[in-house]
Amino acid sequence: MIDSLNSIGIQILRFIFVLGILIFVHELGHFILAKLTGIRVERFSLGYPPRMIGKQIGETDYCISWVPLGGYVKLSGMIDESLEQDSVKGEPWEFMSKPIWQRFLVILAGPFMNVFFTFAIISAFAYFAGLPQQEGHSSKIGSVLEGKPAAIAGLQAGDEIIEISGSPVSTWEDIVKNIGEVAQKQAIAITWKRDGEIMSSTVTPYYDSTQNKRLIGIGSAKQEYSLAQSVSYGFNSTWKYTGMIFNAIGEMITGKVEIRKSLAGPVSIYKMVQESADVGFEWLIYFTAMLSLNLGIFNLLPIPVLDGGHLVYLTIEAIIRRPISTKTKLIVQQIGMALLLILIVLVTYNDFTR
Repeated sequence: MIDSLNSIGIQILRFIFVLGILIFVHELGHFILAKLTGIRVERFSLGYPPRMIGKQIGETDYCISWVPLGGYVKLSGMIDESLEQDSVKGEPWEFMSKPIWQRFLVILAGPFMNVFFTFAIISAFAYFAGLPQQEGHSSKIGSVLEGKPAAIAGLQAGDEIIEISGSPVSTWEDIVKNIGEVAQKQAIAITWKRDGEIMSSTVTPYYDSTQNKRLIGIGSAKQEYSLAQSVSYGFNSTWKYTGMIFNAIGEMITGKVEIRKSLAGPVSIYKMVQESADVGFEWLIYFTAMLSLNLGIFNLLPIPVLDGGHLVYLTIEAIIRRPISTKTKLIVQQIGMALLLILIVLVTYNDFTR
């Protein structure tokens, strides 16, 4: 019983750790740009109220709040989730007192930091640890996960896979393709070469929801990168993943894919965090970076309450050449919060039904 409680406690801490990183990175972007543009930051909170602990330093209250499912930077003179009607007083340090282009950058800085975090993590992994070999490289195994089907079948790091289910393979892409096409619980025959000796065994792939793939628990040989190559790889990978996310959003909007099958709520993310951590701390950090990219792009959607909604306000203000009324903003924010709450309830329900 105690071991079970300890395990649950560790899982919860992992989840809070991942959320904490995502929230901190996002809000840090808003915070830095606010400071650079002379906007007063009243509070930097990890988590939503009520406030748990914190310390007032200068004009800012740095705190941790009790609800660990988000966070916020409270800017002076800004109509946000707090829905404070009297927050705009016309002081020079207020959000609404700054030029539109500065306010635009402050709002955009949050999602930008999420994207930059993803780029930085991928680049760091490439430089310090190396990454799996890219297209065109050999089918040599770089790592085997303990307890997974490949390890049980006797495969080892350094083995070179030469055949899967009777089909010759010569690149890592061949391996991924052949394993990915396997039906649920279908066993496959794998033949490999070790020190010139040909060996074979039968393996049954498992489904990994974090990668949405069927796997057998092997990784390709690592490829080392110079600093310049690491930065280039990080940029190209982040760009590619960003395009994939926007494409997925487009498919959901057009109805090409079912929204309920594509969106992951808190329960699914919790599960994926545990699965990533089970593979190893490095993979947990890498998964967090991918989640950060998704969070950054999601926040750009033109939904009130989200950063994208605030960017819409600023765009309209630039077009009509006057601020949108506080009353209108409050009404729209309330509608946006209601829609966001409904979305959270729906995706959470969907998580449980899956």
